Amino acid sequence: MEDISGAPTLRSAGEVAEARKALLSRHAHVMEPAAVSRCLGADAADWRRFAVHWEDLAHDEYAAQEGTYRLRRYGHFTLDRTGALRPMPHLAFAQPEDTNPLYTGVDRHFEPLTDVFVADPLFKSLMRLLGRIASCLQDADIWSVKVHPFRVVASADSAGLPTPEGRHRDGVTLVTSLMIARENAVGGQSSVYMPDGARILVTTLQEPGTLLLGDDRATLHEVGPLRPADTTRPARRDVLVTTLTAHHSAERDAQVG
Repeated sequence: MEDISGAPTLRSAGEVAEARKALLSRHAHVMEPAAVSRCLGADAADWRRFAVHWEDLAHDEYAAQEGTYRLRRYGHFTLDRTGALRPMPHLAFAQPEDTNPLYTGVDRHFEPLTDVFVADPLFKSLMRLLGRIASCLQDADIWSVKVHPFRVVASADSAGLPTPEGRHRDGVTLVTSLMIARENAVGGQSSVYMPDGARILVTTLQEPGTLLLGDDRATLHEVGPLRPADTTRPARRDVLVTTLTAHHSAERDAQVG
């Protein structure tokens, strides 16, 4: 999927190439905020504007059943070779069998992304960047793109669990996590594993704009508990999780939801 629209600079093209090389060799990679900003053509004002969308998330009742206070929304799109991003019908979110042990076979209903979120130029640029990166894993005319803005909240007596299901895979091609903001938080360490249990990458996403990429077909991942640094105040961790799955047709994608 080389010809995702846009005219990357030589420098950003090099950074995309580095990410692709790491995914092919190590199956996981962290892109630093400066590199991500260069690839997106984004500045500090763009990131501040984008972060405001996390103030308009909805309660995640499914995570609450596991004792985690989590806010989120959900959107589903297709992305084609030209970089055109098209919304899909807003259906229940379901993960394939043998991927997420906590929610396998469960249809979860989440509030849709807001119109202002979807219209944000940074969001659109990010989706095209992820399409460019994912092309190293599989050639696709159309990508199924599922978008999950999350906020996990922790308090002194209740740890925040970004992945209450523990170590898992999502049943997609490329899984990504973009740090948006952290406040009063310690923990939340991200780990990526091979199927035999060998840990191939560990990082704590701290600075806004840090992007963690993983080949979900070859790895599993989890994020450790989040706790407040100052126990008199809550902690929060805001991330954008985006997955891309190669499909041959948008019609098939519409059916799987």
